[in-house]
Amino acid sequence: MRATRQTLREDLERLGVRSGDLLMVHSSLRRVGPIAGGVNTLIHALFDAIGPRGTLTAYVDFESFLEDDELEDEVNESHVPVFDKRTAHAARDHGVLHETLRNWPGALRSDHPDAGVIAIGPLAETIVSPHPFQYGYGPGTPFERILQGGGRILMIGAPLDTITLLHYAEHMAQIPDKHVVRYRRLMPSVDGPQWITFEEYDTADPVHSSLPENCFERIALDFIAARGAAHGPIGQAPSYLFEAAELVRFGTGWIEAAVRDHVG
Repeated sequence: MRATRQTLREDLERLGVRSGDLLMVHSSLRRVGPIAGGVNTLIHALFDAIGPRGTLTAYVDFESFLEDDELEDEVNESHVPVFDKRTAHAARDHGVLHETLRNWPGALRSDHPDAGVIAIGPLAETIVSPHPFQYGYGPGTPFERILQGGGRILMIGAPLDTITLLHYAEHMAQIPDKHVVRYRRLMPSVDGPQWITFEEYDTADPVHSSLPENCFERIALDFIAARGAAHGPIGQAPSYLFEAAELVRFGTGWIEAAVRDHVG
C-alpha cells in the first residue's frame, strides 16, 4: 500500500513531531517504501506536521570536485570549479530527500562547503548564518544554533551512525589527541575565487583512535537504552525522534568516558 501525504503526516505526529518544531531530518527514502507522489509528498507531510511556525533543517555536505590528493597536481587544480552553494549538489550518499530539500522553495544554505546545512522556515536565516569555515561543526555554527533552538533529530529509516549533530559532541568532548584534517576548497570572495584552507576534526572516521568505527550508532543505541527515544514507522521506515541537546550531551559524555577508559 502506498503512503500518502495524510498517512505520512499521521505517522509523523504519532511519532511525536509537533507544530512549531525545529527539526533536523535524515532519511532513507527507499526504506519508507512506495509513496504516492514520491519524495515531494514526504516533504509536504513534514511541513504539514511542523506547521508554518516550524523550521526544517538538513545536512547537505557536497560532492567534492577532486580528491584531496588530486589537488596536489597543479594541472588538476587549475580546472577545479569554484564552490557555489546555490548550485552545488548535496552529497549523493545523503539520499534524494536532502538534494530535494536543497532545491525547495525558500531553502537557505550555509556558506560552509562540507559542513553545509540547509534550512526552510521562520528560523532558516538564523540557523544558516554565519557558518565559520574553521571547525564547521562546533561553536558558532548552524549545528550549535539548532541545539540552542531546542532542535529535534528525526531519523526516517536512516542509519543511526549518520546522526550529524554528534559531530558537535566530538567537537566538545574534552579528550586528547583528536584527529584533525586539513584540506582546501576554491571559494568565492569579493576579490574573486581564492583557495581557502579548512581545518576540522576528522568527520570521516571517529575523532579518536580508541573509539569504535560505529561510534555514533553505539551512542544512539546506548542513549535509547538509558533515556529512551520516540520510535515507530514512517511509512515502512523504522524511525526515531531524539531531543537534540539531550543526545549531544549524552554523546559528549559517552565519548569522554570511552577514551578515558581506553587510555586509563
